[in-house]
Amino acid sequence: MSTTTRNRLESRFGGVTLTGEPHALSAWFVVALRFVMGGMMLFAGLGKFAFVSGEAFDASGFLVHGVDPASPVSGLYAAMAGNAALLEVINVIVPVTQVLIGVALIAGAFVRLAALGGAMQMGLFYLGGWEGQWLALFDSTLIYAVVFLALGAFAAGRIAGLDRYIEQTEVGGQPLLERYPKLRYLLG
Repeated sequence: MSTTTRNRLESRFGGVTLTGEPHALSAWFVVALRFVMGGMMLFAGLGKFAFVSGEAFDASGFLVHGVDPASPVSGLYAAMAGNAALLEVINVIVPVTQVLIGVALIAGAFVRLAALGGAMQMGLFYLGGWEGQWLALFDSTLIYAVVFLALGAFAAGRIAGLDRYIEQTEVGGQPLLERYPKLRYLLG
C-alpha cells in the first residue's frame, strides 16, 4: 500500500522564487539515484586498489596524458604529476575517498558530505577533461557533479538512509542535530 502526501518544493534566491510539487514516487527515485551514484563511486574506487585490479593506481596517467592541453588546469595538473610526494598522496586520496563516498551514499550516512566530495572530484575531472570548446561544456563528469549536489540538496540520506537515525541519536539528552546544528551540513 502506498500513500500520497502532498509535498511542496520552494526556494527563493536572488529575487527569483521557484515552486513545485514532486510526484509521490520522487522519494524512490532519490534513493535509487543515491544507490546508483554510490555504486559508481564505490566500484570506481575499488577498481583502483591493487588487490582488485592487480596493479597500483597511478594518477599521473590522467594528470599528464588525460588532461587536454586547452584545459585551464593542464599546467597545474602536470605540475602535480611532477611532484612525487604530492602524487603519492593523490594516489591514496582518490581511491580511498571514492570508496568512502560510495559506501556513505549506499548507506545513506553523511550524504551531504559524501555528495560534496563526489561533486568536487567530478569537478576536478571535468576541468581536466575540458577541451576549451563551448560545445564540449556539458559532459558526463559535469552531469555527475550536478547529480551529487542534487543528492545533497534533497537530503537523500534522510530517505531510507542512516542519516535519519544518526540525526536523532541522543547526545546529552538531546537529538544530535539540536545539540550540534552545524552537522546538518554534513548529514541529510
